[in-house]
Amino acid sequence: MKRERSSFSNRVGFVLAAAGSAVGLGNIWRFPYLAAKYGGGIFLLVYLILAVTFGFALMITEISIGRKTGLSCIEAYRTLHPKFGFLGWLASLVPIIITPYYCVIGGWVVKYFFEFLRGHAALAAEDTFFTSFISVGESGILGNPLFWFILYVLLNVAVVLFGVEKGIEKASRIMMPLLVVLSVGVAIFSLTIPGAMEGLKYYLLPDFKDFSTTTVLAAMGQLFYSMSLAMGIMITYGSYMKKEDNLEKSVSQIEIFDTAIAFIAGLMIIPAVVAFSGG
Repeated sequence: MKRERSSFSNRVGFVLAAAGSAVGLGNIWRFPYLAAKYGGGIFLLVYLILAVTFGFALMITEISIGRKTGLSCIEAYRTLHPKFGFLGWLASLVPIIITPYYCVIGGWVVKYFFEFLRGHAALAAEDTFFTSFISVGESGILGNPLFWFILYVLLNVAVVLFGVEKGIEKASRIMMPLLVVLSVGVAIFSLTIPGAMEGLKYYLLPDFKDFSTTTVLAAMGQLFYSMSLAMGIMITYGSYMKKEDNLEKSVSQIEIFDTAIAFIAGLMIIPAVVAFSGG
């Protein structure tokens, strides 16, 4: 007997879960770094153009493949055409490669959150704290990065074991809105720092003298990384999407959510860096 495949409860749940996959290190860490490195406003402009054209087309294609076949990435490509089954294997290698370092950094985040909860926020903000932590400079299990790595992995395993609707979707419904609130709050604080307006101008106003092929390539690479494209991820999420949900509207909302978080991350980091570095 064929087992019935579970699905997200509705379009909102799917959008939040898929956006939760797309939003991550690529948005909050890598996007501001590349924007600052490759011209600020001109990088932002190129990225936005690529996102609403190439990025939208590729994302809607991948989610469509997943929803049509209702299969994993490997089987989806093979079902469409046997000759392209190898693409599924190639795409599946990417999550296998990136998962370990995501879990390492996720462990760091849980550690810092723990320090914040026990009132050590000022200590955790010191330059030497991170170096001491990753070199196991603290005593006891709470000072061991491996403990936080394992804890983060177990938390993810617990969410996955609860399934698509009760696990991934429910977690996304809580954590994604929380991420937006925190990001906006930090961005507002960053913009109030004396000297931050110079950084804001650099970030928002494009200077076409900084435009180059490298800018386009950097923005394109960021697009794939940030939106989880060509990794089999969106195909997998699409396979759990209900057939009656509006595909185009869902993809539009995922892109808006993902790009908005990346943009806000730039507001959090670039003005603050410019302010603290004296311009």
